[in-house]
Amino acid sequence: MKYLFNLKYLAACAAAFVLCSGCISVFEKAGQMIDGSAFAEKKIAVYYGEGTEVTLVQNKAGEQSVIITLTRFPMMKLRGTFPNENGEFFLTSLEYLGGNVHGWNEYTMDLSGEGELLLAETAVLSIDREIEPVQISAGRIHRYDTRIVGGDALTSLRNRHERIVSIVEWMASIEGAPSGQTIKIFEKYWKPLLFPEMVSKKTKPDGWSLEGDLFVSAEDIKWNTSYTERVFPEELRQIRNSGTLLRDWEEALSWIYLEYEWENIKEMLSHRIILQQKK
Repeated sequence: MKYLFNLKYLAACAAAFVLCSGCISVFEKAGQMIDGSAFAEKKIAVYYGEGTEVTLVQNKAGEQSVIITLTRFPMMKLRGTFPNENGEFFLTSLEYLGGNVHGWNEYTMDLSGEGELLLAETAVLSIDREIEPVQISAGRIHRYDTRIVGGDALTSLRNRHERIVSIVEWMASIEGAPSGQTIKIFEKYWKPLLFPEMVSKKTKPDGWSLEGDLFVSAEDIKWNTSYTERVFPEELRQIRNSGTLLRDWEEALSWIYLEYEWENIKEMLSHRIILQQKK
């Protein structure tokens, strides 16, 4: 009974917090406590330096692995095999956990990649080989009081991933598109361009609404379909006009940000990073 009460208390406390973009929030941590994933592994050693943390972990079966996290991208963990005697290790997956005011998305993306991790009191990490995403192999979605798992979650997450890749490719193709931003600056820059209907008048892009523009209602919003045609490529127009892009933005902003900054993440990891062992 006491354990059940603690779980209910965690969930109640979590629901009282509004999630900040890109943060592993109290809500998300409560979810890990509820489903037991927080206790699946134990830490063997932790190294930190240059905004990077490397944690050596061991699961209940005795298997050891490496988890790499970056301070700037707390929604992401890179997992790899334990390094051999030469320091060589292989990346196996990217684990994403990102929250929103209604719940969270969680997935495991299989990866292909190779790096070097030399372990001593001072550790050296570098991943100078290409990191290739393969596909989402597992995941869960928590939306309001509903938890989506199994094949339904996998289908939904894979479809969202395809949409996110498409919108990010377009964003990155725009001349002068910024990079290396914090998630807050990223949101401030892109939201007026993607959703001028959703921002204040002073932040709307110039000429977003012209005489004779056509509008359509979806998700309780009147979308300027003429603006959509002027700005967005054909493959993204229906996604915006239907409100699907807005749902992706509201439910998975940190995921979009992560995909947008992926090349910068690989560049950061390609350099030799010196880490000190935490006592």
